[in-house]
Amino acid sequence: MRFLKYHALGNDYLVYAGSEPFPFNDAAVVRICDRHRGLGSDGILVPEGRDAGAFGLRILNPDGSLAERSGNGLRIFSRYLWDQGLVDEQPFRIVTVAGPVTSQVFDQGREVEVDMGHAQFASAAIPVRVDTPQALDIPLQLDGHDLRLNAVSMGNPHCVVFVEHTEAQLAKTLGPLLESHALFPNRTNVQFVQVLGRNDLRVEIWERGAGYTLASGTSSCAAAAVARLKGYCDSEITVHLAGGLLRIRVEDDYRVHMRGAVQRIGELHLDAECLRD
Repeated sequence: MRFLKYHALGNDYLVYAGSEPFPFNDAAVVRICDRHRGLGSDGILVPEGRDAGAFGLRILNPDGSLAERSGNGLRIFSRYLWDQGLVDEQPFRIVTVAGPVTSQVFDQGREVEVDMGHAQFASAAIPVRVDTPQALDIPLQLDGHDLRLNAVSMGNPHCVVFVEHTEAQLAKTLGPLLESHALFPNRTNVQFVQVLGRNDLRVEIWERGAGYTLASGTSSCAAAAVARLKGYCDSEITVHLAGGLLRIRVEDDYRVHMRGAVQRIGELHLDAECLRD
């Protein structure tokens, strides 16, 4: 089976490029994404055909679960469409299970901007189990840390936590506890955010279904949206990630635009032996 591999600021995905419908179950997805026993990736992007001018996309996490949306995955899929000659410089639509987004390719595919839609703060839309219309500044003591949680949806659930200083170990320690916390019935992505200035955030990420990651587009959008809502930042925000920089624009109505780099890694072929125990 043929795959194309790309990364967006170190967050890498395999794009399924086989001629037959995607044939793999959840267990096979886990094996394919395994970095020691498989091809290795942070997930798999499965093209779902084209309808009414929009390109369908299914996004699979490395644990085999379905992701509603992935900002880096959307940028990588946009680059894949460019490489296949299916899109040009004009904006085009991609449809995931969370709904459509608009994407545009720049610099011969090396940079992509995605209109991610509106950040949703309603508790029921995320979803998060609280008795308030919005889940902002929710106090939680976790593993000896006094946290304030801010829940938001970018088509998938996010938990934004502002801290004085963020670091990878914080995300690796508290991230898995928050991902599966009872407050989040569908689990959640987690961001630990340090405000550097009116136009800059540093973010460390624990990604639902993937673990610690160098970069996440939806996580960056979620952090920027909450930072603007709380008055910490202006509309134009640079998000500093372990893997590089993303440029986020949060409009007055909390419509969020994301722009960042994409790089092609190469073409890979999966041998059937890989899936045998």
